[in-house]
Amino acid sequence: MVTYAQAELPARYAAQVAALEAQAWPGATAGHDPGLAPEVMLLLDDEGSVLVSLALLHKEIRHAGRTYRAAGLSAVVTRDTARGRGHGGRLVAAARAALAADPAVDLVLFSCDRPLVPFYEAAGFTRLPGTVLVGGTPERPLATDAPGFAKEVLADFPGADSGAEAFTGARIALYPGLVDRLW
Repeated sequence: MVTYAQAELPARYAAQVAALEAQAWPGATAGHDPGLAPEVMLLLDDEGSVLVSLALLHKEIRHAGRTYRAAGLSAVVTRDTARGRGHGGRLVAAARAALAADPAVDLVLFSCDRPLVPFYEAAGFTRLPGTVLVGGTPERPLATDAPGFAKEVLADFPGADSGAEAFTGARIALYPGLVDRLW
């Protein structure tokens, strides 16, 4: 496993990540908003090829009268020929551990498709029932409860002195922008 700031990702890995993401999400743009301090975590095979990739995004959010240093997982993707072998779970668990050890992270919040909840729970994340993330911008919001979405919100609270109770069943103004509209 290796981690790079997005701007420092070697070209050979960047090309592989872009190909994996294009396969998983045809037509999507590769890369993340530099304002979210993106880091790319990779799980490599023995030959140095990317098996799994994900991005860690960061920003401050205001919620329940407080400011939190939030991080989120985005663009988790496994090479199609390597799926079903636990590689994705290993990288997601490693990402959770890295964020938990980061003193600059109070909480981790992200959304996923409902069928993926058990996958993220197995890596140690907690589902927040009834919680809605509002992404995009205040002028162009995108919420996880938008019509046609089947999203759930997951979290971890490594550095926050208030845990899940402040975030469960809440609408959380994430607003990561128009590049990473919803992480």
